[in-house]
Amino acid sequence: MKEEVAIKVLVTGHLGYIGTVMVPALLNAGHQVVGCDVDLYERCTYQPGGRIADVVNIDQDIRDLTAHDLAGFDAIIHLAALSNDPLSDLDAELTYEINHRATVRLGILARAAGVRRFLFASSCSSYGRAGSDLIDEDGALNPVTPYGQSKVWSERDLAALASSSFCPTFMRLATAYGVSPRLRLDVVLDNLVGCATTSGVIRMQSDGSPWRPIIHIEDIAWAFVTMLEAPEDKIRNQAFNVGRNDHNYRIGEIAEVVSKVVPGSNIAYAEGAGPDTRSYRVRFDKITTAFPGFKPRWDVESGAEQLFASFGASGLTQEEFGSSRFIRILQIKELLAAGILDSTLRRQRVHSLPMAVGAFAGRN
Repeated sequence: MKEEVAIKVLVTGHLGYIGTVMVPALLNAGHQVVGCDVDLYERCTYQPGGRIADVVNIDQDIRDLTAHDLAGFDAIIHLAALSNDPLSDLDAELTYEINHRATVRLGILARAAGVRRFLFASSCSSYGRAGSDLIDEDGALNPVTPYGQSKVWSERDLAALASSSFCPTFMRLATAYGVSPRLRLDVVLDNLVGCATTSGVIRMQSDGSPWRPIIHIEDIAWAFVTMLEAPEDKIRNQAFNVGRNDHNYRIGEIAEVVSKVVPGSNIAYAEGAGPDTRSYRVRFDKITTAFPGFKPRWDVESGAEQLFASFGASGLTQEEFGSSRFIRILQIKELLAAGILDSTLRRQRVHSLPMAVGAFAGRN
């Protein structure tokens, strides 16, 4: 570890897909971690994905945090958000409230509380409809969804808060994949492997032509540890694409790899499948040049093999594959229908979160 003294870091969204992998990485690096999460996805636990680290949790919606809650932290890693395009499309205004305005408010509170670093989980989806040319951090931002737009606006407004004592950094993440204690099957590689494993068919909803950079969640965690320990002058008010140049793939190429990893699986295109409007190839030279020690370890083949082995060992079924346990938009809709969330997506404390129908703890 580069720091002689452990960094005290607050991780918002620490009980989610990425957060449950990131927290152990931070602890292993010797840092002090506190989480902030209302745990909307506790019914989504996937025990074969590993144990969820037991850290102190500020059990509050990020929209309700105060400067007092943030006092004493050296850094904030801000993961909490409506986490993908289908969720953000549920209500665009709520997406802007949670992903943008609450993020900027958190930055203002953090600066007032004396927090020095603010590592923001942004997204390569900010590039939106960028085409086939490689685009770097200075390229045009062209989001095509409320999710992507919320990330662009958050970066812009957090940048205005930067000072010699407040260091915001924007981590533009490639599309995540990999096994997690809070597994998601609504991200591209996880989805294709899950579909192939449970049905023998790799179902393509687009024509396979769009470009996506992808990165394993363990490599994302490593990137955040790297930035947390970096000299502030190297990262202050900087955006970093997080991934690898050779990990830009067409969706069809990812499907081809999955078909090789999952025996007997075949690719099938949905009737009338056309190109996705989101297509971007991203250049990752900046992060690897500034931090030569950061080299993502995983690639699409090793990631697909990890997922396939986990799904096979746990006995993932076709019914479970398409269930709300692993699809975030379905989980949120269930919580809304049950009155566990109100119309503003705030958790109603009088309700508990019973285990989802068809859930499993791993049948090894």
